[in-house]
Amino acid sequence: MNDFAERLLAWYDEHGRKDLPWQNKDPYGVWVSEIMLQQTQVQTVIPYYARFVKRFPDVTSLADASIDDVLHHWSGLGYYARGRNLHKAAQILRDEHGGKFPETLDDVQKLPGIGRSTASAVLSLAYGQRHAILDGNAKRVLARHAAIDGWPGKTSVASQLWELAETYTPTSRVDDYTQAIMDLGATLCTRTKPACAQCPLHVDCVARRQGNVLAHPGRKPKLDKPLKETTMLIAVNENSVYLERRPAAGIWGGLWSLPEIDDVSVDSWCERTVGTTAVKRERWQTMRHSFSHYDLDIQPVVVQFTQQGNAVADDDDAVWYCLDDTPPGGLAAPVQKLIETLRKSDNVENR
Repeated sequence: MNDFAERLLAWYDEHGRKDLPWQNKDPYGVWVSEIMLQQTQVQTVIPYYARFVKRFPDVTSLADASIDDVLHHWSGLGYYARGRNLHKAAQILRDEHGGKFPETLDDVQKLPGIGRSTASAVLSLAYGQRHAILDGNAKRVLARHAAIDGWPGKTSVASQLWELAETYTPTSRVDDYTQAIMDLGATLCTRTKPACAQCPLHVDCVARRQGNVLAHPGRKPKLDKPLKETTMLIAVNENSVYLERRPAAGIWGGLWSLPEIDDVSVDSWCERTVGTTAVKRERWQTMRHSFSHYDLDIQPVVVQFTQQGNAVADDDDAVWYCLDDTPPGGLAAPVQKLIETLRKSDNVENR
């Protein structure tokens, strides 16, 4: 075993995380956790993971569930394409793999939403196979230890990091090593306040020796984020609010949302969709929601009805959602916030 791996494993034996709920060698649970952990921290994931695997304890139960049910249990976790891909992959596993998780890198990478590093992590953690990983934590550790310049999103930089990852991954205790390098990046070799003195790799860390640890890994070139605007209608009847399912493609794909009316007037929407006029209208404070590539200013407008009219009825893509009930499916984070504000307002009947 190489010296890098030996030091990292010795540190892991004493300080590594060994009580995470998915550390049970179950390929299904490991896979779900790795998808949830993409761009999301462990402490945020833990309660979502617990609820998710309680509702969907295996591949078959996930595959057989409706996408609404899956996204409902994903609500608030963000990056909803992960949930949709998880559902699609479960159906493939049910239909083409007998409900079992594959054991080859090629087969795993063919599943929706799984790249090289995620596939390697699942096979390493669940089956003990020797595969190098390169998640965000591993990138940071390796980039600093070798002082690799540049943003890891560049092909040339990623190639250097993959070469190091392959070099340092041992042939034994691969599952522990995989967890160890993720733990080191998450707990000591952090992005802004690395605890270099406690790091088992600090003796020969080039970035530390050069005194520029925070310069590695290089940051993604910053682009000015455009600002977009939309108007969301909060259509209320007694203690119900009107929701629409968003298209499968695009932001919040497949989630339930408040209707957006950028191209029509409030009155036109009410007449066309609800079949009657609103008895009350109220504008709320603009809410800003940030995506990775743009910011969105949402102007909420409450319209209240005394009757639902005759132009709308519940169907697969539109519902009057009773605030006392479970949502019909997943809700985007800003929609959840607006509905919570609605619950506390005087626009709904006391229940």
